[in-house]
Amino acid sequence: MRTVLVTAVAGAVVAFLLGLLTFGVQATVHPHDVPLAVVAPPPIADRVARAGTPEVDLRVVQADEARNLLEAKEVYGVLEIASGQATIRLNPAVNPSGTQIAQQVLTGVAQGAGLPVEVEASTASAAERTAPLAVSALLWVGGMVAGLLFVVLKGRRLRWLSALTAAVLVSGSTVGLLAWWGVTLNGPALGFVLAVAASFALLQAGLFRHLGIRAMAVLGVLYLMAPAVAGQVPELLNPAYRAVLWSWTPFRFSTEGLRSLMYDGAVTTEWWVFGGIALLGVVLLLAGKKAQTDRADGIVDVGVHETDGLPRAESQHTA
Repeated sequence: MRTVLVTAVAGAVVAFLLGLLTFGVQATVHPHDVPLAVVAPPPIADRVARAGTPEVDLRVVQADEARNLLEAKEVYGVLEIASGQATIRLNPAVNPSGTQIAQQVLTGVAQGAGLPVEVEASTASAAERTAPLAVSALLWVGGMVAGLLFVVLKGRRLRWLSALTAAVLVSGSTVGLLAWWGVTLNGPALGFVLAVAASFALLQAGLFRHLGIRAMAVLGVLYLMAPAVAGQVPELLNPAYRAVLWSWTPFRFSTEGLRSLMYDGAVTTEWWVFGGIALLGVVLLLAGKKAQTDRADGIVDVGVHETDGLPRAESQHTA
C-alpha cells in the first residue's frame, strides 16, 4: 500500500512541476511595458504620450534615436508620423512575436490619428522566424542523444571526442534541414551554430560522465521547460517566469544570438555565455574519477575474481 501511495504522489508532483515550468509559461502570458517608439510632431506626440498603458511603453523620441533603438533591439517597432503619413518600421532581427505586437499596436495608434499606414520591414518567411528556436532545440537534443548512447553502449574513452564529433555532425544535419526549408545561414551564423552545438555537447558529456544515465533527469527537464520560455517575448512573460527561467536559460541566448546574426547583426554576451558553458563541460570531463553509475544497467563492478569469488585485492596471497 505504501508503494502505491508513494508512486502516485510522485507522479502527481512531477506532473504539477512540469506543468508549472512549461504550460504555465504560456498560460500566464500577458503584455506589460512592451517598448515601442513614436516619432511625431508636438501635437500628436503629446497625445501619444498621454495614451500610454501598463501593457505598452510608448516612447516619444527623435527620428535618429528611434532608429538607433530599433537597431539595438531596445524597442520592438517604431512609428514615424510626418506630412500626414504614418510609417511603421520593424526589425526582422527582433523576436517575431514582439514585432507582431508592435505592428498591431502602432497601427492602432496611427489609425486613431486618422492617418494612412505603411509598414516598412524586411520580409521574414515562416521558416526564418522558426529557425533560431528550432536550431537551439535540435542542437540540444542531438548532443543529449549522443551522450546518452555513449553511456548505453558503455563507452569508456574519448568521451570528449565523441561530444565534439556529435557537435559537428548535428550542426551539419541542422544546417542541412534549414537549407531544405529555404533558410541559408551566413558565415558568422554558421560559426555560432557550431559553437553552441559544441558547448551543449561538452556540458552534456560532462554531466553524463559524473551522473551516468541519471543525467537525463536534468537534461530532459531543461529541454522541456527552456524552449517554452526562450521563444516568448520577455515583456509578455509573468515576472516570476521572466526572473526564474528566462533570465538564464541558454536556449534564450542561442535563439536571440542566431536571430541577430541571420540578419547581419552582432553578438557579444552570447559568445561569453557559450564559452562559459563549454568551459564548464571541459571541467566536468576532466574532474575526478568516472562515476560507477556511468553504466547503463546500473551494475557496479566490485572487482570479484572469477576463480575464487573474492575481491581481487583479497585474492592476492603472499609467497
